[in-house]
Amino acid sequence: MKRARILLLNCNEAGDLSSHLQGLLASTQTDEVQFLKENYNLLTIGNHHLEILNSIKNFQPDVLFVALSNEELRQTEQLRAPIGRLAAEAPLLVIVEGGEPDQMLMLLSLGVADYVTQPVKAIDVFPRIRRLLERSSGESSLTQTLKEKLGLKQLVGESEVFLSMVEKIPLVAKCDANVLINGETGTGKELCARAVHYLSPRARKPFIPVNCGAIPVELVENELFGHERGAFTGAASSEIGLIQEADGGTIFFDEIDCLPLLAQVKLLRFLQEREYRPLGSARTRKANVRVIAATNIDLEQAVGEGKIRRDLYYRLNIISLALPPLRERLEDIPLLARHFLEKYNAEFERDVGGFSPEAVQSLMFYRWPGNVRELEHVVERAVAMCAQQQFIRASDISLPDWEASVEREPFQKLKNRMIAQFERNYIQELLVACQGNITRAAHIAKKNRRAFWQLIRKHQIDVLALKNTDLKTS
Repeated sequence: MKRARILLLNCNEAGDLSSHLQGLLASTQTDEVQFLKENYNLLTIGNHHLEILNSIKNFQPDVLFVALSNEELRQTEQLRAPIGRLAAEAPLLVIVEGGEPDQMLMLLSLGVADYVTQPVKAIDVFPRIRRLLERSSGESSLTQTLKEKLGLKQLVGESEVFLSMVEKIPLVAKCDANVLINGETGTGKELCARAVHYLSPRARKPFIPVNCGAIPVELVENELFGHERGAFTGAASSEIGLIQEADGGTIFFDEIDCLPLLAQVKLLRFLQEREYRPLGSARTRKANVRVIAATNIDLEQAVGEGKIRRDLYYRLNIISLALPPLRERLEDIPLLARHFLEKYNAEFERDVGGFSPEAVQSLMFYRWPGNVRELEHVVERAVAMCAQQQFIRASDISLPDWEASVEREPFQKLKNRMIAQFERNYIQELLVACQGNITRAAHIAKKNRRAFWQLIRKHQIDVLALKNTDLKTS
């Protein structure tokens, strides 16, 4: 087998980082490390100038490492060209001190294959290197096309707010970072998580969904980590947990806010070290799992209320995806309705051709508190119950009374909602005017950068999508 060539680029600490990686290789015993020990050469150069490209061409690496400081991460425009050139030469793995979710998405959009945060740990870096080496050996364009279709075919819509989220999924999928998906009930968070998994290098391994709200509190630890024989009364045999079942693949924690605090502590340790201890076991075990979590509440507020550990929130929220509610993507309702019509035509062996104009009007005027899931159930019921006819009529669609469904809000609640809407619109327009520059926008708003960034996160504003947006004048 050809020996893999790994090139490490670093401005100031290349030698230290190289020594650290060498030390990890020497002290770690895993399949990935053994693979690397047998199949790698490591060359380190300590500059970021013209000599880099010459070194790359002479060395012909299979994987490139580059370490970036937080200050360099903030200089997004200066990074764009050099990162793009490096990523074009070989799979690029970036080591960062930390960073905000929009900065991580920016790196991925420039062609970075994956990234790890410092301190660099063996359990984080070596599996990534091996996957990049295996990926660089060549995945056919046909295979990649099929993966993209399988991963994204269930995400239906053409609205701008929806497509701006969908376009991020292939970028997020190719790295191994934890993902936090926000969205109201029924917006498709699990479909989004599955798309990330099936577009990733882990696609051939299991995708294990876990509904944290459906597991009894006293069984959470056992469900996640498994147990040994005799660990408790009735444990006649040992059983693996969901984390071990997902080994090599992806585990999806839905309703992560329902996880008990004690289980959060154990999950946090697993996220930090990728190791856990089954109930009744005297030794720890390791699992190579990507973690995706989802919630339909404001997790920052849940942190403030003590429902979610702050360190767990930060560990999960490396990259965030926000799914818009159906009322913010009304133009997608006819597309989704047609998608579900075709699905249930096949399932119920019907041949309904479409929706009457009055039926479409009924769908468009409803507020959809249950979002896409509610729309699917409405279409399913209409297909199942309508007579043998060419079109679904308005009378075939069963919806709650529209007037009754409009929530009559108290004064304070309505006032808070209008203020939140003003804040979101103001921040979005300001970021567009500043081409996504958070520091400049915060200065104009006369707020410090940290407080301004908190408002961006509060309203789940996609800074990356606003960077190249032009203000439209009426």
